[in-house]
Amino acid sequence: MTGASAHTMRILAHGDAEALLTFELANRAWFERHVEAREPAFYSPGGVARHIAQYLQGHASGAWHPCVLLDGEGRIVGRANLKGIDRAEGSAEVGYRIARDQTGKGLATYALRNLIGLARTTWQLKELRAEITHANQGSAAVLRKCGFVHARDLPQLAMVDGAQIDGALYLLDLAPA
Repeated sequence: MTGASAHTMRILAHGDAEALLTFELANRAWFERHVEAREPAFYSPGGVARHIAQYLQGHASGAWHPCVLLDGEGRIVGRANLKGIDRAEGSAEVGYRIARDQTGKGLATYALRNLIGLARTTWQLKELRAEITHANQGSAAVLRKCGFVHARDLPQLAMVDGAQIDGALYLLDLAPA
């Protein structure tokens, strides 16, 4: 069922800039159908290098855990992050984006389960949050499959394709059962 067995997930690295730019450009229109668009300046070698440096600085400070998903040939096919890590509160937000040609292969579930594992073992968190637009039912299904529950609606969550759209907050309690 899942092609995720041939995939790996690891922390983002400075050397990923060229491959990450290729991934983001190839999937830009696809992502922008579901999430708020990135600034145009991001889509350049310098923009991606700055993005990576910012995320790795966030990792060094304990606020982020940025990852890339690789296929069997080492090509970047997804991103997965813990962001806004709050050790005192014991929480973080999850985010992920999967290449359009990789959807339906279990990769988002694989990524999210890895993030849940990192949240528990590396960061000892108690709760994870996810914010998604109502139109992104694929992500909603992945969140539910991994144990997240709908907490509340979020009016005007994001600007997608020039329109303000509503979304939802999902939560996962990481406390031992």
